[in-house]
Amino acid sequence: MLKSTAIKVNHLTKIYKLYDKPIDMLKEALHPLKKQYHKPFYALDNINFEIKRGETVGIIGQNGAGKSTLLKIITGVITPTSGSVNVNGRIASLLELGAGFNPEYTGIENIYLQGTLMYYSRDEINQKVDEILAFADIGDFIHQPVKSYSSGMFARLAFAIAINVDPDILIVDEALAVGDVFFVQKCMAHLKNLKNSGKTILFVSHDSTIIKNICDKALFINNGKLVIQGNAIEVTDNYLAHIFQRRINQSSENNINRNFFYYLKENEENYIPNLQKRLGNQRCQVLGIGLYDKNMNPIQSINNNSTIILRMTFQNTTDYHIHNLTVGYILKTSKGIEIASNNNEMEQTKIGSIGIRAKRTIKIEIKIPFLHPGQYTFTPTVGMLTEESIELLDRVENAICIELYSKKQIHVLMSLDTNYLVED
Repeated sequence: MLKSTAIKVNHLTKIYKLYDKPIDMLKEALHPLKKQYHKPFYALDNINFEIKRGETVGIIGQNGAGKSTLLKIITGVITPTSGSVNVNGRIASLLELGAGFNPEYTGIENIYLQGTLMYYSRDEINQKVDEILAFADIGDFIHQPVKSYSSGMFARLAFAIAINVDPDILIVDEALAVGDVFFVQKCMAHLKNLKNSGKTILFVSHDSTIIKNICDKALFINNGKLVIQGNAIEVTDNYLAHIFQRRINQSSENNINRNFFYYLKENEENYIPNLQKRLGNQRCQVLGIGLYDKNMNPIQSINNNSTIILRMTFQNTTDYHIHNLTVGYILKTSKGIEIASNNNEMEQTKIGSIGIRAKRTIKIEIKIPFLHPGQYTFTPTVGMLTEESIELLDRVENAICIELYSKKQIHVLMSLDTNYLVED
């Protein structure tokens, strides 16, 4: 293997045997004709890639795609069924929370245990202890058994050890998901410092924004196969497109089996990308929702410096007019936190002079000039004003997702400009 190569993976395959019943394993082991009672499951299927020294590489994919299995083979935790992995340099890994820790040992004892496993002498570990303690910042708990730690404290100590033992290669597997926001930001800043110092980093995350911003390259793994590798932005865009299309396919049956008819018009949305949960009496329904750039090209991800247009179509499903209609949306972060909402009543805009006619539609366009980089979901809603309250007609939870990324620091959080297009 070339000295410029940090990790080289050749035809890597990992197969697990799945049995319907526990007794089938014994039957297979004792069968005189070697009859198979298991079904092979390919956790990894002929994976090939190479990581150069100093590269920061992200691995992205859905749960169960094989990401963690790949990292465990690279770090030597499990063995492959076939293929090979060559590693050039000392690895520090942060895989499953607390992996490699002795729960009966104190935090300080586990620091020395981890250092010993990485072939450091006691004197070398002594020189690093103060830095580890300062970064972990868990106070006197460092002298308590780690079995008494919270998940956040575990993460602090594990990450502090991994980054302060001066590895050639750092491998991180979703370990920052349990930390508080301040610690996560602290870790991300340190990862960037390690990257700038020339360390090789292999980073698994579901947050494509992080991968786009800190990684040079990325790998998209799906069902144990390497779908695409290359530029981080290109790979994560492919991943988002895959998720987007998968949700369309899953919800297509629900979209077809509607109990009403509608007139398709030019530039009208007629499908919902994510139709998993909807509320209301459905007298007026969300017909479709889509995301576009300023040239009205469909998008799933976009640079945050560009204008985004969210377009929604609502339809009266009844045989009579619906008066006093109120339509709007809720914008949420990837954590489900509502950060913006709007409707025509808040803007004192009436929907049609006589309401919305039977089987007719209304369209709404929302222009979003600025958003902070990240993942967002939109929930469209439609209701009818009554004398006492608002009657909910339809609400589709998280109907569509958008990914915004930026290579530059921005300071404007958001500015929403809603344009209601009424069809009488």
